[in-house]
Amino acid sequence: MSSEGSESTERALTSRLRLAVVRLNRRLRAQRSNASITLTQLSALSCLYKSGPLSPGELAAREGVQPPSMTRVIAALEELGYLSRSPHPSDGRQAIVALTDAGRTYIDADITAREAWLDRRLAELDDREREILARAVEIIDRMAGNAN
Repeated sequence: MSSEGSESTERALTSRLRLAVVRLNRRLRAQRSNASITLTQLSALSCLYKSGPLSPGELAAREGVQPPSMTRVIAALEELGYLSRSPHPSDGRQAIVALTDAGRTYIDADITAREAWLDRRLAELDDREREILARAVEIIDRMAGNAN
């Protein structure tokens, strides 16, 4: 295959992969068990679910938002009872935010709903297709881990 043909094939793969990931993400978001919070709030809760308690600044940095924006997100989630603040153990000027039991329950229900939908879609595939997807997951995880 010529260099030009190879580049065209690569661009087509890039486009197809991007669109497939966007569509899958959209379908997974549509499976939310309870849409009472925004996607930004859900992302912050998910970060705390994975990482454990963090300072508001650490949470903002991990989520890639400015601290004032995260302050509003935290306030809204605290008002809903999904997270709590406690004093920072070594810095009296800061606080630590953590999921409450209600916040953990919310995230657990959200994960369960999305994974149930995905389980149903995977059940429609044959063994070979599931094997291919298992290999693709490893590759996509590796790609996502390289921040460039």
